Amino acid sequence: MANLFHNFSLTTKRRWGILIGSASDFTLQTRIFHSISLGITLLAIAYLPYDLFAGLYIAALSCIILGGIFFYEYYRSRFLGREHRSLLFGIIGLLILSVNYFANSGIEGSTDLIWPVYLLLLLTICPYRHMISWVIIYLVVFGLVHLAEHYYPELVQYPFRVGKGRFIDRITAFPIPVISMAIIIGLFRKNYDRERTAVAQRDAEKGRLLSILAHDLRAPFVQVQQYLEMLDSNLLSQDDRVHIEQALKKKNDQTLLLVTNLLYWSKSQLEGFSVKLAAQSLAVTLKNTIEIANGLARDKSIMLSINIDPKLQVLADADMLQLVVRNLLQNAIKFTASEGKISLNVEIINQNCHLSVIDNGIGIDATLIENLFSGTLPTLGTANEKGVGLGLQLCKEFMAHQNGNIWAESVSNKGSKFTIMLPLALKNS
Repeated sequence: MANLFHNFSLTTKRRWGILIGSASDFTLQTRIFHSISLGITLLAIAYLPYDLFAGLYIAALSCIILGGIFFYEYYRSRFLGREHRSLLFGIIGLLILSVNYFANSGIEGSTDLIWPVYLLLLLTICPYRHMISWVIIYLVVFGLVHLAEHYYPELVQYPFRVGKGRFIDRITAFPIPVISMAIIIGLFRKNYDRERTAVAQRDAEKGRLLSILAHDLRAPFVQVQQYLEMLDSNLLSQDDRVHIEQALKKKNDQTLLLVTNLLYWSKSQLEGFSVKLAAQSLAVTLKNTIEIANGLARDKSIMLSINIDPKLQVLADADMLQLVVRNLLQNAIKFTASEGKISLNVEIINQNCHLSVIDNGIGIDATLIENLFSGTLPTLGTANEKGVGLGLQLCKEFMAHQNGNIWAESVSNKGSKFTIMLPLALKNS
């Protein structure tokens, strides 16, 4: 029974989440507006039969108007992508509450329970610069309505009998502010928990990076220093010099990629990304990246084959595209043993360019694929190459900023296939 209730609760939360929209597509204010609009629509539907049965025809008409307007506003914002109109929300509230106040026993009725919570709902979705204005307007209108009742009591209608009728009115009105406050507090708490978790993850990631940097950035400089000391001593043969220089070059290439990834990651954390999308010749943009990868592949006796149409153009940011492909190629080289094979292939599918880097290396365990692009722990390559675990995370972010995508397919001990998707430039269409 407990499992059944738990599953029902999870299903309800997922469906509600779909109805109000995801955090990646809508701001917190907009999602609150969606929740409020849906909540008011459902409450209006629920109260309509009761109002008709109790003879509260003005209240029933208010439910129809309120529910209809807010369902339209919800649809307009959630599915048409238009900004919600807090001004309309505020004005409708003033009109409905004022009319309902006089139609439902005035100060002795239940309308006064709804005034403050409706204002709270309004303040959560309106722009910050309008908050004080709305507070003043609602206080003034609230005061004027009560003054009107005080000086003109004949304006107030009393649809309920003293006793049972008033009791039912209060009991049925009380859920409105309670449900409304629960929606607002629930969304704020959920957003707070999400932000707190994200901050904790970022702090842990920064700590891990700093500990890695303390070792990995220092190592190449120590090796250069040792090489220079050996040069001074004139103890190296020509063959030894060539061997050490090749080793230093390989280490320098690895460190350069590491530093490049770190610089881009640091910049994204401090000021976000600056994206410049334009038509790019894929072959020209990746020429230097491929040449560097060819050198690294030769050093490891890996055959690298490239298949790119020289006329193909994609809509991309050149720097971001180069970094993504550079990471994918160097990862393929890193995790492919000597005498292995790597290919870079391009195909056009549904007006999109699919660029794939395929290797016959050590592959990736199926349990790791799901979190592959979320900043994994660094893994040593087949020749003990090192990294910091940031490359694929950056690739994922960079592809998203270019309106593209990236995914991976892999079989452990058989190889991997990483594919990026970018829209074609108009010239290819």
